[in-house]
Amino acid sequence: MIVFIKNIFIILFSLTIMSCSTQRKENFKAKEIYKSENLIITQISENSYIHTSFKQTNDFGNVPCNGLIVKNNHETIVFDTPTNNQNSEELIHWITENLHSKINAVIPTHFHDDSLGGLQAFHYKKIPSYAYSGTISLAKENNFVVPENSFNDSIVLKVGNEKVIVKFFGEGHTKDNSIGYFPSENILFGGCLLKELEATKGYLGDANVSQWSATVEKVKKEYPNVQIVVPGHGEYGNKQLLDYTIKLFGIQ
Repeated sequence: MIVFIKNIFIILFSLTIMSCSTQRKENFKAKEIYKSENLIITQISENSYIHTSFKQTNDFGNVPCNGLIVKNNHETIVFDTPTNNQNSEELIHWITENLHSKINAVIPTHFHDDSLGGLQAFHYKKIPSYAYSGTISLAKENNFVVPENSFNDSIVLKVGNEKVIVKFFGEGHTKDNSIGYFPSENILFGGCLLKELEATKGYLGDANVSQWSATVEKVKKEYPNVQIVVPGHGEYGNKQLLDYTIKLFGIQ
């Protein structure tokens, strides 16, 4: 009888802990925790942060450009650099001083400067960079700073006791756009492959419009449990961003 009661207690205690953990995730309220003239950092979950810098364009004005920071046990990984080296230096300093964390890696998800424009600042600090082999080829062709380490299909990197997955699913915004996923918080960094809700098609100069929807369909199938989706520009959301992007580029 005592063993039975003890087992019931353990089960109830475990369910309570799980419930509290789920509630914390669901009840997390995003908040802007840093803002300067050139950089904004928004915490969107317990261990994930969007960094936003800006790029002045002829066609679309001063465009906000998103990247993602994920953290575990005083280690971080950064998806996409800010748009230039000065802004990257500011981001690196903020992570070091405010998150008290080492940056294990930076991962540019495609070859445009809203993804790797500030890469040299990371290299200067001896922070290793990883990118899809197609991104490395296109960076070389365009005389941009070249990521140091390549992968052909996907790569898994450690951040503290957790992992991140980076994978190429196919062409869309560019020939080389890859996706980042942080399984412990079910957060997807879509970069410029994914659009915020109500967005237009945007810059298509290097796009494969005919393949874009099919590529995002593959992403959606791969990560059915995704809860937070971060696009390369604009507001983050949930898996509706995947559906919106599929629909947007399904209309030819």
